[in-house]
Amino acid sequence: MQQLWHSSHALVAIPLGLIVVITVVDIQSPQNIHLGPLLVIAPALAASFSGPWTTALIGALAVAAQVVIAVLHGGLTTSNHVAQIIALSVLSVFVVLVCMVRERRKRELAQVRSVSEAAQRALLRPLPHRLGPLRFGSSYLAAEEEACIGGDLYAVTRTDSGTRVIIGDVRGKGLASVGEAATLLGAFQEAAHQHTTLPALASALDRSVCRYLTHFPEGDEEAPEHFITALLLEIPDHEPVARMTHCGHPPPLLVSQGGVTTAASSQPAPPLGMCGLGPDTHALDEFAFQTGDTLLLYTDGVIEARDRNNAFYPLAQRVAQWTRSSPDALVQNIQRDLLAHAEGSLGDDAALLAIQRMHSSS
Repeated sequence: MQQLWHSSHALVAIPLGLIVVITVVDIQSPQNIHLGPLLVIAPALAASFSGPWTTALIGALAVAAQVVIAVLHGGLTTSNHVAQIIALSVLSVFVVLVCMVRERRKRELAQVRSVSEAAQRALLRPLPHRLGPLRFGSSYLAAEEEACIGGDLYAVTRTDSGTRVIIGDVRGKGLASVGEAATLLGAFQEAAHQHTTLPALASALDRSVCRYLTHFPEGDEEAPEHFITALLLEIPDHEPVARMTHCGHPPPLLVSQGGVTTAASSQPAPPLGMCGLGPDTHALDEFAFQTGDTLLLYTDGVIEARDRNNAFYPLAQRVAQWTRSSPDALVQNIQRDLLAHAEGSLGDDAALLAIQRMHSSS
């Protein structure tokens, strides 16, 4: 910050020097040559890197320089010099006003980002780097500019026998979907300790989301289209397996010694919040999750990101390059590669969660 302050004040020398040069050259030039109008460049230039007060000072000095030129070239009473002074004064005031609006906008954006970051910390609590026998790495990219949160969600919690994980994606993107995300995360943190199986947990979460959706106004045409895809995982501490209940969410990738494979569900259920259209019971899948293996959970904003040729992001293919990476390094590599693929512009929120088993004992 201090370096930025010194840099900004050093740049002030440029418009000041410009005022001096234009004034001296104009005074030395014949009276039929008028360089005074060029003085407006000085406040305009100052506004590009400094605040309203500095810009106003530069503008005042430019007007003063124009007055000096007028005095030395025929006096202040000539219509040409009067017009130049008035025009320069008006333009300087206009530049200062524009600068004030810009500074206010910057303060508003800073406040919005501060609130957004606080909301993200409250909604998506930072994951521990290690929990039991597991290591974690996570990444979240919001599609909306200046927003840090959106409709993607993830959370982990410890139980008596292991760790339970959820990742989900609310239909839609950005701030409009935060309410559903907060509802599901709150329900998960509570229900994960009340239900002994993942199918029972999934059913409880489905009921919570449906209760939330019943409070939408009757005239809301999009209410029937609100739902949340979700993936629930249970990773026992002392068994080299992972259990999964799938609710319409993209299946995780398993990174092991055998390469990168998809841990697909045998009976995927519809998303949460379908309210009567879902199954009475949810299926439970189990697959090997050995020491050193990594599970990569993600939302569809990752795999649906497109490049300039309209090609989707090839997640599994790219992950194969980083099979030896730690969870943190893996998600950071994917994030950089994803943004490069989409040229910095994502069409949907994108969340990544990598989980690595450090040890397992039977």
